[in-house]
Amino acid sequence: MTRTTDGSAGDTDHRRYRRAEPAFARAVAKAVGDARSVLDIGTGVGGSYAPSDREVTAVAPAQDLPFADDTFDAAVTTFSVPEWDDLERGLAEVRRVTRGPIVIVTFDPDRIGRSWLAEYAPEVLASDARRHPALPRFADALGDDTVTSTPLPIPFTCVDGFSEAYYARPERLLDPGVRRADPAWGLVDEVTVRRSVAALRTALESGEWDRRHGSLRIRPTYEGSLVLVTATPN
Repeated sequence: MTRTTDGSAGDTDHRRYRRAEPAFARAVAKAVGDARSVLDIGTGVGGSYAPSDREVTAVAPAQDLPFADDTFDAAVTTFSVPEWDDLERGLAEVRRVTRGPIVIVTFDPDRIGRSWLAEYAPEVLASDARRHPALPRFADALGDDTVTSTPLPIPFTCVDGFSEAYYARPERLLDPGVRRADPAWGLVDEVTVRRSVAALRTALESGEWDRRHGSLRIRPTYEGSLVLVTATPN
C-alpha cells in the first residue's frame, strides 16, 4: 500500500524505458529487512523501489518532513539524491523520522567515467559525475550510523534504462527515447549529444565497439557505478 503526499505524476515516456529492475528491488528489500513501514523519499525516474508488500509513504525530499521522530521502520530513496537541495540536512531529517535502516540507491561519481561510454560521450558522463554526491558525504552526514556502500551488479536484461544498463546493448543508446529517460543526457547541449551519438554510431557500424568491448555482450552482469548505500543506527 502506498500513500503519496506530493501528488506528483511520473513521466509516461520515462516509464516506457525506466521500470523497476527486479534484481535491484530484491537488494533493496533485503537491506530494508523486516521493516513494515517504509518512507520512500523523492522517487527517481526509475520508479519506486520500496517493497510493495509494506506500508509505504512516498514524499518529496524536504529539509523538514511532516512526521514525528521515529515514525518509520525504514527509509528508501532511489536515483533521487542529485535533486536534493541540501543533502546533509535532508539526510538528518530522514534519520530523525526513521528508526531503522536508510537505504539509498545512487551512483558513485568516482566510477561513472570508467564506463565504455566515456569514449564516445565524455561530456555526458563528466556532467553526470558532477551532479552525484561523493559517497563519503553519506557517511559524514550520518556519522552516528554504520554506513556501507555496496556495488549493485547490473543484469544483462536490466529494465531500468539508465545508460549503464545498456553495457552490453550499446545500440539502444542510439534511440532518442532511451537517452531522454536518462537525466545525464539532458545535462549537455544538443550539439554535444549529436556528436556523442554520431561517435557511438560510427564505432558500432565500423565494428570498433565490438573489437574493443564486444566481450560485454555475453556478460550476465556488469559492476559499474551503481551502488547501494545502507545506513544502520548503532
